[in-house]
Amino acid sequence: MKSENYVPRIAKITGIRTENQDIRTFRLRISGRKGELQFMPGQFVQVSVFGAGEAPISMCSCPFEKKYFEISVRNVGNVTSSLFRLKKGDAVGIRGPYGNGYPVEKLKGRDIVLVAGGIGFPPLNSVMEYLMKKREEYGRICLLYGARTPADLIFGDRIEKWRKRGVDVYFTVDRADEKWKGDVGVVTALFGKHRITGNVGVACGPPVMLKFVTQSFREMGIKDADIYLSLERMMQCGVGKCGHCNIGSKYVCTDGPVFTYEQLKGLTENVWG
Repeated sequence: MKSENYVPRIAKITGIRTENQDIRTFRLRISGRKGELQFMPGQFVQVSVFGAGEAPISMCSCPFEKKYFEISVRNVGNVTSSLFRLKKGDAVGIRGPYGNGYPVEKLKGRDIVLVAGGIGFPPLNSVMEYLMKKREEYGRICLLYGARTPADLIFGDRIEKWRKRGVDVYFTVDRADEKWKGDVGVVTALFGKHRITGNVGVACGPPVMLKFVTQSFREMGIKDADIYLSLERMMQCGVGKCGHCNIGSKYVCTDGPVFTYEQLKGLTENVWG
């Protein structure tokens, strides 16, 4: 196995963008490699904050970008809170990329429904940026996005850009404010409120969301082998050695984090966490 799978490479923070009160996007450039990190949408890296530890975080930027890559981070623990205290010009460690991503090349010519919930949106942003670079090679693209409140919604500027490229986008929030005019409720409720069609399902979000999104995909007639889900598990090593992310016979870090439902439905352990 390559040494970079075990030894962090140094990456400089070249930009920080606040998405909402809890989420920031960090733009990174790996030292000595022209800033390039080759990855596929859905893969992740182990990000080290020196003195605090490391955490697995998926890339959210376009895989075709060579000068930098981006990660979107929610401030939820010791490592991420330490990352939030860093500023432009500071350094972090990067191991990876790891795992299997979404098979975007395999989906050419298909009609794709993407469903994102909360911090599950950034990995699907990488998918969307890939699809937009090759828009003419794919069929209908529909994005369903749910957040807790209107203030928690992120990437609004990118979403408007995608709409102009013919993407059908639907928002929903769990709790509306006085200014919100859109849908209210869980993201799966959008399937019944709008004309959602497709023959491939792609989802990323909390485990309970994935459970019900999978049901909605199957009710649409999408085959189990065409449902792609990114699972959350407490990953530590990233290389299948520590066993923390084990689900039955699978390791999320090496066999995933993206699985088809066809792969998951036969596992004896509860895949929804």
